Amino acid sequence: MADFSRPGSLYGAVDLGARKQALEAQSRREAAGPQAASSASIVDVTEETFTTDVIDRSMSVPVVLDLWSPRAPGSAQLSPVLEKVVGSMGGRAVLAKVNVDASPQIAQALRVQAVPTVLAIFQGQAVTGFQQVLPEQEVRRWLEELMGAVEQFYQANPDARPPAAPGAQEPEAPPADPDLLAAEQAIEQGDLDAAEAAYERLLARAPGDEDAKMGLAGVRLIKRTADADPADVQRRLADPADVDAHLLAADLEMLSGAVDEAFARVVAVVKRTSGDDRDKARRHLLGLFETLPGDDPSLAKARRALASALF
Repeated sequence: MADFSRPGSLYGAVDLGARKQALEAQSRREAAGPQAASSASIVDVTEETFTTDVIDRSMSVPVVLDLWSPRAPGSAQLSPVLEKVVGSMGGRAVLAKVNVDASPQIAQALRVQAVPTVLAIFQGQAVTGFQQVLPEQEVRRWLEELMGAVEQFYQANPDARPPAAPGAQEPEAPPADPDLLAAEQAIEQGDLDAAEAAYERLLARAPGDEDAKMGLAGVRLIKRTADADPADVQRRLADPADVDAHLLAADLEMLSGAVDEAFARVVAVVKRTSGDDRDKARRHLLGLFETLPGDDPSLAKARRALASALF
């Protein structure tokens, strides 16, 4: 019988559901060095540095211009969101922050009517923007649309694409999805609700994304066990009719790495129950299946056992 004296950890959920994304994120951070991405992607701009930091940089990378004021409450709400979203892009966009009180000529030149105002500058031109406080999800969607338009521009004008830096290697894969990055960051910060929401956004756009399916299933697994008392679960297992206890025990086994034992436990519940309890156990098992890659050998064995229990 499994030992539930120690609760599962967040790292168990990452290992089951988001191992690949988390490891890749760690590798990127280690290669870049501490705070490299944020320092390179976020700059404070003045009238003296505007040409260099905004116009010149926009010839090779889109620059998100945050025109803000310490007197505007909306700026205090929006600026941290912009820093988070642009900072998660891994250097594919730059956030240029302009305090319009300290640099009024910039606001005048851009005909800014109110703050906060956000403009996207690309190839020296303002191409899109907005003048309201938006929630993070809407800002992220706006930035994704901007990046898509930039990529379309380069596809139509391949000669305009900036050359790779000397000695730089060609990327082996397309840039990570922003929602995947958001989920990674949320997991690292222990914010499971935010991680779940990020995975759900990604799956709404790409229902077949296996990494997102695994990540979402893993996050939901750790959320289900967050408040579990392993000793209490162990006591309740003495009652075969306590379906919830046996399903929770299977969750704890999954977190401890006892995958086959967890699957076998839920299959046994399916065998000895009927009606709503049986359907509940079946759906729970299908949810546990999603925490593993489709080619995991334990899945084939468990699916055969489930089919046998059902039919």
